[in-house]
Amino acid sequence: MEARAGAGPRRAGGGLSTAGPKYSGRAAQGSAAPWARFSAWLECVCVVTFDLELGQALELVYPSDFRLTDKEKSSICYLSFPDSHSGCLGDTQFSFRMRQCGGHRSPWHADDQPYNSKAPVALQKEPAHYLGYVYFRQVKDSSVKRGYFQKSLVLLSRLPFVRLFQSLLSLMAPEYFDKLAPCLEAVCNEIDQWPAPVPGQTLNLPVMGVVIQVCIPSRADRLESSPLKQCEQENLLPAPVVLASVHELDLFRCFRPVLTHVQTLWELVLLGEPLVVLAPSPDVSSEMVLALTSCLQPLKFCCDFRPYFTIHDSEFKELTTRTQAPPNVVLGVTNPFFIKTLQHWPHILRIGEPKMSGDLPKQIKLKKPSRLKTLDTKPGLYTSYTAHLHRDKALLKRLLKGVQKQRPWDVQSALLRRHLLELTQSFIIPLEHYMASLMPLQKSITPWKTPPQIRPFRQDDFLHSLEHAGPQLTCILKGDWLGLYRRFFKSPHFDGWYRQRHKEMAQKLEALHLEAICEANIETWMKDKSEVEVVDLVLKLREKLVRAQGHQLPVKEVTLQRAQLYIEMVISSLPKDLQAVLCPP
Repeated sequence: MEARAGAGPRRAGGGLSTAGPKYSGRAAQGSAAPWARFSAWLECVCVVTFDLELGQALELVYPSDFRLTDKEKSSICYLSFPDSHSGCLGDTQFSFRMRQCGGHRSPWHADDQPYNSKAPVALQKEPAHYLGYVYFRQVKDSSVKRGYFQKSLVLLSRLPFVRLFQSLLSLMAPEYFDKLAPCLEAVCNEIDQWPAPVPGQTLNLPVMGVVIQVCIPSRADRLESSPLKQCEQENLLPAPVVLASVHELDLFRCFRPVLTHVQTLWELVLLGEPLVVLAPSPDVSSEMVLALTSCLQPLKFCCDFRPYFTIHDSEFKELTTRTQAPPNVVLGVTNPFFIKTLQHWPHILRIGEPKMSGDLPKQIKLKKPSRLKTLDTKPGLYTSYTAHLHRDKALLKRLLKGVQKQRPWDVQSALLRRHLLELTQSFIIPLEHYMASLMPLQKSITPWKTPPQIRPFRQDDFLHSLEHAGPQLTCILKGDWLGLYRRFFKSPHFDGWYRQRHKEMAQKLEALHLEAICEANIETWMKDKSEVEVVDLVLKLREKLVRAQGHQLPVKEVTLQRAQLYIEMVISSLPKDLQAVLCPP
């Protein structure tokens, strides 16, 4: 990104214009800089309108100093409106994801590390993409030349809090469409008073006379497999609107037409396969894509995904080229033109118009890709893929029974989420156990030697270990688990999981080494050491201390204090000239 919005002082009055003086001295403002709290949640708020001469146009960006490149502005304009095939009348909410084009972020932007280090990996801030949450209104209006009022209010963020931001938009947008700019400025000022999102905390977020209460998930939380938990309520007036989750969708509603193929879709997502979701409207498209990418929790979804994508997107050629294999993307589209453009993709999920009746909609069928038609393609999962695991018929019976008994949808969603969670955990636990066995024994870590290396991951050794420690211990599903693991090894998700686990283990190894040094008798070690060796120890201890204080090493506070004392003690034993070099005034 270029210099970020809100860098300068907040302006009274015309603060909503897209023009205005730019200011990049945010770092000098310190922690009390304007918009610092706002930027912990949102990048900016945009309004996109339909202009008779220009088409979709960016009407305003707020805060007005937030800088978007021309390419980013163009993407926001196209992604904030349903295409002409959708015919969305009334109010529609959906979301999109777009690549940042501005290069390095401005230095004044808050460091993501404190939040990311405590957040579940699936809910960490996006490092290179923006997430757009859209509230689009199209209603008849005789005062407008085309006869329709068409406008979108867009929240741009790097946090995947889809449920929170959709709830916020449902409060903001209707009011904004009635009262326009002053209302938007007031809401942004309220958001700038919110506490930062801290994983593990319950927060009260006041906006427009309502208090939204949310729990920010933490990686220390026990994964919920029961209906969504309610946060503890404080005695607040007015009573808060409690959001059971900041990010979880109504999974049952999203997957209703594809319940018989949920496990096949889970496998395709797990393996990072290219998948197109062709839906009748951007809300159905974006919800299905987000539901699919959430299937792997607690595993992080490591591929690209676009909840809503249009032919006008700057990455259209890149993602639809036939000169190379389709990329590892889950792509949500609504324009039937994509059926022709993406015919070479191996998996296409075509969804029909959603039916909101209490009955279970007609389930889509598995179809061969050769049956795809450019026009009037019927709903179905067009793929040649054969699932490795047998279908869980007991789950389908329970969900069907729930429909017949009119069981609440949130309970149905909890059942489905629990099934997918347990399926993913059964798949990942053997990998975790094998990975843990590659860690050197703690007794092999000595204070004055470089710690031993983590042993390499050998796929054949892992596959042999499945005979006595495989997923069959925790999952009743039968099937070709070995074949699924072999394909998984070639996927971006194995690479992402392995890199993350290896990084965590290396940090743990370094932390154990630091603890071993701090528990050793450093004076005895120093007796026969040269000044060069002592100075080298000081520099290495300092480096470890900096990493530990930056939350990059999992060490206790008492260890940090002891390491600092050791550094001071070692330096004091050196000649004055070396002390001056190591501790300049």
